[in-house]
Amino acid sequence: MATLDISFKPERAHLRKPKRGVIAEKVVPQSVSGRYRRLKWAALIACLALYYILPFIRWDRGPSQPDQAVLLDVERGRLYVFFIEIWPQEVYYLTGLLILATLVLIWLNAVAGRVWCGYFCPQTVWTDLFLLVERWIEGDRRERLKKQGAALTPRRACEIGLKHATWLLIAMGTGGAFVLYFTDAPTLLADLALGRASAVAYAWVAILTGTTYTLAGFAREQVCTWMCPWPRLQGAIWDPEALTVNYRDYRGEPRGSAKKAAELKASGAPAGDCVDCMQCVNVCPIGIDIREGPNFACINCGLCVDACDSVMTKLSRPRGLIDYEAWANIERGRRNEAPRRRVIRPKTVGLGLAVVTLTGLMGVSLALRGDAKITVIHDRNPVAVRLSDGQTRNGYAVRLYNKAGQERSFRLDVTGLQGLVEIVGEEGPVGVASDATRELRVLVTAPIDERQAVTFTATDVETGKVVSAQDVFIPVDGGR
Repeated sequence: MATLDISFKPERAHLRKPKRGVIAEKVVPQSVSGRYRRLKWAALIACLALYYILPFIRWDRGPSQPDQAVLLDVERGRLYVFFIEIWPQEVYYLTGLLILATLVLIWLNAVAGRVWCGYFCPQTVWTDLFLLVERWIEGDRRERLKKQGAALTPRRACEIGLKHATWLLIAMGTGGAFVLYFTDAPTLLADLALGRASAVAYAWVAILTGTTYTLAGFAREQVCTWMCPWPRLQGAIWDPEALTVNYRDYRGEPRGSAKKAAELKASGAPAGDCVDCMQCVNVCPIGIDIREGPNFACINCGLCVDACDSVMTKLSRPRGLIDYEAWANIERGRRNEAPRRRVIRPKTVGLGLAVVTLTGLMGVSLALRGDAKITVIHDRNPVAVRLSDGQTRNGYAVRLYNKAGQERSFRLDVTGLQGLVEIVGEEGPVGVASDATRELRVLVTAPIDERQAVTFTATDVETGKVVSAQDVFIPVDGGR
């Protein structure tokens, strides 16, 4: 039985636990090549392309409607995502989307641990981009470590200045792209460049520039380890059958150099494949040693797999000493049992079905919703009034929603009781402007002394489509 290490003690030589009052040096990861590094580059390019291009994609919604494919229109209170339009009253769709995202993350965790963190998390994407810039300008890990304690020369000052200037440009592009999702992107981009944008737009660009620059440039592994809540959840939902990055210690131990291992094997003594080259630690963006066992800080990026496979290939030893493997198989390997891949199991199937079901329900709900709606709110104080002729009057606030692209007229009716219906200030059909709402004051008078359900219906005069909402008619004494 394994326990998930939450101590997070970096094992590399320059990151051993510092003495009191001494701050440990920052993690300086080394570059690496391999299939997982290529997958990370592909994910980085795809995520950045989606983020920067999406605001400029057009989508025709008809006259007087915004043509930006993805737009959060704060002024009009609308969220547009291609053919989907979400109104403020439909916030339950956003709630459903958040629940769906949570289910997907839990399902991914059951399949492959923190694979989201290692490949698609914005913090990971921009950190990788910042690290790429740092390597281009200052060199790889060995060169950067040498320069950390070296004297400041004009060349070194230029390198530092160029690196931070490039980081700031990327961060500014990040903040600038984010605000493009809130208004027409080409127009706002031109306004930002020419100094014509609002102070609010520039303020948000500055805020997001600062956060991106700080988090991706200086707080890299601290964000993934301490600021993000997901590592803490790992301790509760960690699954030993998930394909996480693990070290096959039954094959790698005892560690030793290639020469020493050959001598031990020649004498009949046990010798492992791990040569303790520390490459797996050097390439880790978090600074952990995966050979110490499961660690909550591991983001499952697979870079240590690439590094170890490269060393094993050079030594003509089998790859996979560090690999995406279930911890349960590590324990089976220690017992000389055959590994079993159990990606498809009740937990993953159940979570997958939950994701599919919720996605289907939200899709059906979106497909079946109409372009008109009516809501009714009963008066609270007073709930009912006794008139001089003995009849009872109830008041209601009725709101009509017209989600179509043209003005519409509705005929309002109340069914469920015999009485007089009065729409204050209106006679005949009620007009509602395109893509707008209208609130009406409705008074219902009836000679009854008991509670009774009533139905408010709004009928489109032109198309005959009907929407309805139910409420109740309450007598003065509250009724039965």
